[in-house]
Amino acid sequence: MSLTEPTRRRNLVDDAYATIRRRIVENQFEADRPVLEEQLGLALGMSRTPIREALARLEAEGLVTVLPRRGMMVRPLTARYVKEVNEVLASLEAQAAERLARRKPAAAEVAILDSAIADMDAALAGDDMQAWAAADYRFHAAIIDLCGNSLLTETARRFLDQAHRFRLLTLEHRGKPVYSNANHAAVVEAIRRGDPETAAEIHWSHKRRWGRELDRLIEAARLPSGD
Repeated sequence: MSLTEPTRRRNLVDDAYATIRRRIVENQFEADRPVLEEQLGLALGMSRTPIREALARLEAEGLVTVLPRRGMMVRPLTARYVKEVNEVLASLEAQAAERLARRKPAAAEVAILDSAIADMDAALAGDDMQAWAAADYRFHAAIIDLCGNSLLTETARRFLDQAHRFRLLTLEHRGKPVYSNANHAAVVEAIRRGDPETAAEIHWSHKRRWGRELDRLIEAARLPSGD
């Protein structure tokens, strides 16, 4: 049975949205530089109609500025925005970790977190910061996805992607984040034994340390202030 035209069109828009969004998060587009609809169409193998609808969604999320009948420009990360994302995400992730520990997840769910940490350790052992960043993203995404609150998950996921965009942008300026791996492992142990208070406190301790490093990385990346 073939897909109906509305379904086919919706799928194309979803595909265009997901692909362009991923490329934005991975910093494959230069901020404040026009990207034409024609370029996007050739890259994605699509007509302009689904691309325009996808760009409208991305503009609503604050990721791009739409250039009517032309294309888009990716909005640059600013120091103010990165700091605000960090503050909001820290609160949401702490709540997610606390909720996850409180409901005492199944062994298979905890294994997802263990696997991400193992991949983070292997990446650092191999001096592969790109692989570390990918595994670190999976860890944070799993905490958020498993927390049991769909609205929290949806909101935190959006901020997590913006934080990941900054993380990838500044990888070359970071030392080996060994402390991050150890901190994540401690959070998982608290979740495993059903200790929500400790899970949240360890997370906050990690975020306080990260907050101190954030200013240095923002300066190294030469982000505009955004004030």
